[in-house]
Amino acid sequence: MASKPTQDLQDEFLSTIRKSQETVIDAIRSWVETVQSAVPQVSSVQLPLADKLPNPEEVVASAYDFAEQLLASQRRFAEEILKTMTPLLPGADSAPKAASAK
Repeated sequence: MASKPTQDLQDEFLSTIRKSQETVIDAIRSWVETVQSAVPQVSSVQLPLADKLPNPEEVVASAYDFAEQLLASQRRFAEEILKTMTPLLPGADSAPKAASAK
């Protein structure tokens, strides 16, 4: 678990990112409204095989699902490296620990 100062810094960073994202969404929303009012509605143009393409929501979901799996894999990899390297860390007992006798 991250220390309090580290967690506070991470929370502040994530809050700033969220605010930035909200600002971008608001700007895009305004742009879309402006374009919609200035440009007449265009009938949908049928592209060949367009019905076979995934919709934008599916593309985003798929990309984030993949990124989530990749991040989880990288985390397991990093944790395994740390576990493997633990005997070399300062203060670590270099000899394997024997089971305590009763």
